[in-house]
Amino acid sequence: MGKYLEDSQKLLEFIGGKENIGAVTHCVTRMRFVLNEPEKADIEKIEALPSVKGTFTQAGQFQIIIGNDVANFYNDFVAVSGIEGVSKEAVKEEAKKNQNILQRIASTLAEIFAPIIPAIIVGGLILGFRNILGEIGFESLGQKVVDGVPQFLQDKTPVYNTIVDVSQFWAGVNNFLWLIGEAIFHFLPVGITWSITRKMGTTQILGIVLGLTLVSPQLLNAYSVAGTAAADIPFWDFGFFQVDMIGYQAQVIPAMLAGFTLVYLERLFKKIIPEVISMIFVPLFSLLLAVIFAHVILGPIGWVIGNWISKIVYNGLTSNFRWLFAAVFGFFYAPLVITGLHHTTNAIDTQLVADFGGTILWPMIALSNIAQGSAVLAMIVLQRKNEEAKQVSIPATISAYLGVTEPALFGVNLKYKAPLVCGMIGSAIAAMISVGLGVQANSIGVGGLPGILSIKTQFMLKFLIAMIVSVVVPFILTFLWGKKNKIE
Repeated sequence: MGKYLEDSQKLLEFIGGKENIGAVTHCVTRMRFVLNEPEKADIEKIEALPSVKGTFTQAGQFQIIIGNDVANFYNDFVAVSGIEGVSKEAVKEEAKKNQNILQRIASTLAEIFAPIIPAIIVGGLILGFRNILGEIGFESLGQKVVDGVPQFLQDKTPVYNTIVDVSQFWAGVNNFLWLIGEAIFHFLPVGITWSITRKMGTTQILGIVLGLTLVSPQLLNAYSVAGTAAADIPFWDFGFFQVDMIGYQAQVIPAMLAGFTLVYLERLFKKIIPEVISMIFVPLFSLLLAVIFAHVILGPIGWVIGNWISKIVYNGLTSNFRWLFAAVFGFFYAPLVITGLHHTTNAIDTQLVADFGGTILWPMIALSNIAQGSAVLAMIVLQRKNEEAKQVSIPATISAYLGVTEPALFGVNLKYKAPLVCGMIGSAIAAMISVGLGVQANSIGVGGLPGILSIKTQFMLKFLIAMIVSVVVPFILTFLWGKKNKIE
């Protein structure tokens, strides 16, 4: 007999019975259900089961936190319920029935960006390391001399050598790392168009080819457009009209528009072209038209939309009212995570990096994650004699400090409510400090304590101040609340 048979039997009863389960699967630590009538689930009784460490609902799925032994629990539950499990993708599709249009859009964006986030994180860390090598002057390395002339700033402060200036080895490392950095950021549209075709179930190699046509070396590099006179921009000449040969390196919106266009063109041609010749003409017509639309219509429109969005956010974060913008964003980011809408910020962050060479938005996200982890850290201290509570709170704190807040939010903070609010307050204060000091990140990074490695070197100390606030304020507020309410 399985060790979880008794709990599985009770879970089946408390969740509303077999007839209330539309689909079930599991991930690394959680059981994932799509319930036909979510209100039938008795959450209080479910969370009281010994093997259950918490519950939450996200993206139309009712998720139960079990822990690392979830696979064995799942097997016992399937045996008890007689329900055959399905894949995570099937559960996601079934869960869409319980989502509104906004949740579906957010879910789709999340699934598009999720596969490419690891590459963006790596790129941010590489840029941060290259900044340390080539942008920071160290007094111990001596004053910088160019053509025999000692270098000074405008205020007569000496300019000191960087590591790259004095070491050929590290200069070589610095140059070599740009090979990876360029591949990640300049060729980002390739990853986006591939991910869209992967998510939508169409031909992935066509998505890759489409992305490559947006960043081809034949085109004027997107980073060079602003400094190129209109008369010098290359173009395709079709006789009666011309199309500018402009690349879309690091551009998010044009790549997304082009990717979805390819998907729907391929679906259309699969319906209308006879199957006997579909292998030839479906990819031909789909890709050809998608590339034409991308460079003639979608690219220019997407460029304008992307710039418009990034400028609104950037202006909001650099205006006289930036403290208010920062406070609101810092306070409400954790609730965004609860709804799943936080994934939409990835596109904005990436566009900010492309347009302004860095993002002011992402540091606030890292600070919010740290703040929620700090609220849970206070709960660990308050409940230090409660072994059952610590089984959830200790891993949740570590996870939040490394950038994944769902265990902290759903396993602890949302359950007690006050720690969630304490984390939100700490996040808002830290965000105001970060934005007030002009902190920028090179790109999206590890959204927790290691996030400081993705911050531009000149802002690292300032970000450290904001990080300390995001640790201390939520901890103190949560601890005082817990003491007052005798949370043990």
